[in-house]
Amino acid sequence: MASLLNSARVAIRAGLKTECRSLVTTATQPASWTHKSLRTGVIARKKGMTAMWDEWGIRIPVTVLQLEQCQVVQVLNEETHGYTALQIGSSDRSEKNVTKPMLGHFENSGVQPKRKLFEFHVTPDAVLPVGTELVASHFVPGQYVDCSAPTMGKGFQGAMKRHGFGGQPASHGTSVTHRSLGSTGQRKDPGKVFKGKKMAGRMGGEQATVQSLKVMKIDNELNLIYIKGCIPGVDDQFVKVRDAVKKRGDKIAPADVLPLPFPTVDPKLVKAMPRELVAKTGGSDPYAMKE
Repeated sequence: MASLLNSARVAIRAGLKTECRSLVTTATQPASWTHKSLRTGVIARKKGMTAMWDEWGIRIPVTVLQLEQCQVVQVLNEETHGYTALQIGSSDRSEKNVTKPMLGHFENSGVQPKRKLFEFHVTPDAVLPVGTELVASHFVPGQYVDCSAPTMGKGFQGAMKRHGFGGQPASHGTSVTHRSLGSTGQRKDPGKVFKGKKMAGRMGGEQATVQSLKVMKIDNELNLIYIKGCIPGVDDQFVKVRDAVKKRGDKIAPADVLPLPFPTVDPKLVKAMPRELVAKTGGSDPYAMKE
C-alpha cells in the first residue's frame, strides 16, 4: 500500500513539473501576429503634403507624418484598470514646462516628459514594456491605417459653408439675404427652435478620423510615414495612426508583407533595412495600348 502511495506521489510530481515546464515555455515564446491581434498605434506629427510616383508613373498625393520620440509610457491591464491598453507619448519636452503631477507620472515610468499622450487599446498578446520606442517601421508599405486628428478650425461660418445649404433665390425680389439661413422654426406651436438645428456657428476644430488609408512609403532614417490621401489637421498637428479597423485579417496588407511586425518591429531588423521602403501598386501598365 505504501509503495502504491509513493508511486502515485512521484507520478503527480512529475505531471506537475511537466505542466509547469510547458507553461514557462509558452510564456517565454515570442508572440505571433494573428487575425484577432490588435496592435498599438502611434502618435505622429503632420509635416505637410507632397506627391510621389508609382512604378507606372502615376502621380499619387501623399501626406507626410513623422514620429518624434514615440514611447510607451504606461501599461494598463485588466486587473487594475478594467481594460488592456498602452499609453503612448510623443515629442520630448522640458521638465520646467510640465506640471508636478505629470512630472511624477513620467518619472515613475522612467521616460522623458512628453508633449502628447494617448491611449490605444490592445490585445493582451500585444502589450509592450514601458519605455519601448515605436518607429516608422511599425507599419509596412502597402498596409492600411486609420488616422485621427482635430480638423482645421474655420471660425464662425454661415449655414451655406458650414452645412452646404443652397441659400435664398438669386433672382429679383431678394435683397441682402442671398446667403441667409431662412426659416428656423414653425408658428405658435411648438413656438421654439429645436435643439440641433443646423444654423450658423463655429466650424471645424472637431475630432475626425479618415479610415483605410494606404501606407505608400516608409523612411527609416527620418522616421517618416508617407500615407496616400489627405489627413485632418494643420501642419505640426499630432495625429493618431493605427491599423485599419475595417481591413481585418489578410485584407489589412498585401500577402507578401504579412504578418505585420508584432507586437512591434525589432530594432535590430530596422538597422538592417534599407532607408526607404516603397509600396508597389501592382497590376498592369495603365498607359499600355489595349489590343
